[in-house]
Amino acid sequence: MVAVNYSTIRNNLKTYCDKASDDGEVVIVTRKEEKNVVILSMEQYNQLQKQVANAKYLSMLDKSMQQIQDGGIVIKDIKDFED
Repeated sequence: MVAVNYSTIRNNLKTYCDKASDDGEVVIVTRKEEKNVVILSMEQYNQLQKQVANAKYLSMLDKSMQQIQDGGIVIKDIKDFED
């Protein structure tokens, strides 16, 4: 991870984009009196998005398991769905 100020990134954008995409470097762009931003490769971004989706899915499974343990389920016979 490398942190650079806004002026440096502006003057050397290609170099830092290459560091992010080719070397997997996370680049933090620091800005005076503004919120900082991060440059990362598309591959790293996609991995983060996948992790978020997986965390949501696991949370849903945990909630379902808790409902089962709490007795919050209804068991039906398959015959109940036949015509």
